[in-house]
Amino acid sequence: MPPTIVRLLVCLSVLALGQTALASEPPSAASAPAHDSLSASAKKIYDQSRLQLLQVRTLLKGQDSQSSVGSGFLVDDKGLLITNYHVISQFALEPDRYRLRFSTTDGLEGPLELIDIDVRHDLALLRLPSKSPANRGALRFRPASTPLTKGERIYSMGNPRDVTFAVVEGNFNGLVERSFDPLIYYAGSINPGMSGGPVVDDDGRVVGINVSAMIFAEQMSFLVPAANAQALLQRSAHKTQALATPVWPSITQQVLAYQNDLTQRFLAQPWRDGGHERYKLPVPQEQFMRCWGGNTASESKGIKTESTRCRMEHNLFVRDSLRVGYLDFEQVSMDGNSVGPWRFAQAYSRRFGLNTAMNPGKERTAAQCKESFVDSHGVALRSVVCMNAYKKLKGLYDLNILVATVDHDQQGVQGQFEANGVSFDNAMKLTAHYLEGFGWKRAH
Repeated sequence: MPPTIVRLLVCLSVLALGQTALASEPPSAASAPAHDSLSASAKKIYDQSRLQLLQVRTLLKGQDSQSSVGSGFLVDDKGLLITNYHVISQFALEPDRYRLRFSTTDGLEGPLELIDIDVRHDLALLRLPSKSPANRGALRFRPASTPLTKGERIYSMGNPRDVTFAVVEGNFNGLVERSFDPLIYYAGSINPGMSGGPVVDDDGRVVGINVSAMIFAEQMSFLVPAANAQALLQRSAHKTQALATPVWPSITQQVLAYQNDLTQRFLAQPWRDGGHERYKLPVPQEQFMRCWGGNTASESKGIKTESTRCRMEHNLFVRDSLRVGYLDFEQVSMDGNSVGPWRFAQAYSRRFGLNTAMNPGKERTAAQCKESFVDSHGVALRSVVCMNAYKKLKGLYDLNILVATVDHDQQGVQGQFEANGVSFDNAMKLTAHYLEGFGWKRAH
């Protein structure tokens, strides 16, 4: 199974369950704070950065109760701060239901204003109101002219699980391979609640922003490069008007721009060899996606199956129930020479039918599908192309293409290609590109 990346947001209901479970066990020596082992460097970094470090909370207006918790940091003397978009997404999408609050390491609290968002890089620019405490300074960014070297010590800060402000030592391990947009691989243990917090070098200069971690893995965390936060600050620092209405139009524009970039870069890549003895198959390059292969058990005994699954690990967070901007592939070859044509046809058709349903959910309309038989470089294909539209993201669709070869009564290949959050024009381009990827491996 592919590994899963989880964003480092703390939701209060989850937090409460975690605290209840921990409270039932006596504290162990391993879990006790190791103040004596805290390095002098980490202590220095925290001491010089703590005034610029904040907790960012989203509260329900009606109950005035906490809905989510993250972190942030000040980036100028006028009270502007950076956090992750996903930390404040509830407020950004429903400002009538939620409000934003901050708290500092020395116990000060107050309201926050939303100035701008960058959904592609999961960032948000916030501002302290004019009456908030002044003279707290700002964290500096490390210049692009002095890039990090692999193994360099860096320090992540934030408020893990709403317990207390913390500093975590780790290492820079380069950029994540196969990520469509660059992410920093941070070898350090960061936890939910630290989303949006700064990661700094030995001189206290920001090199990245906490954003996510790999679950079921140790010390595999990921950072948004600081350059993206600098770009957002440069773009929007001059804005005086806070965002007070739902940001759906801005998100739509940003996703439309992102998916156009994604589609253009993907279409420019040639298909690679799928490894089948009969067919050329549209298997993507692993430039910004990861592929996994294996033998797949069949419901029909005696049918040999082999599968390849390729998926982008990068996606755009809109809200908990909605992530867009990624591609997903699956190819399954089936060989039924040992069971006969009738049993193979049953199993082959059954598997194809299982993949035709698209659940619209609350975010999308019902799917519209078209089934047809097409010829791709001499290979006869049965195809079903389905699309459903996003209710809030106008002009964006999910695309699902199902394909099965139908030239042999005891062998065949079925493929599935999904594109989540693309324009209609790009959906048509991707469909044509995918179908064109099928063909004969040798002349027939």
